[in-house]
Amino acid sequence: MWKIATLVWIVLGTTLAGSALMVVLAMPSLASQGMKLIPIVSLAGFAVAIPLAIWIAKRIEALTAPRA
Repeated sequence: MWKIATLVWIVLGTTLAGSALMVVLAMPSLASQGMKLIPIVSLAGFAVAIPLAIWIAKRIEALTAPRA
């Protein structure tokens, strides 16, 4: 399960971090603080992706595991 979770986390973390980055850059009130906010929202995107990746990996494993 951890191999699947790692792969999902890489994709999901990049997506969430990129989405958060676009929000910061698209809002003029936040773009002026971009140098401070960009690392924060990028790390937050990757951090939020960890539990989501574990949940998705468990679901994938439950659906693909052989039934005994």
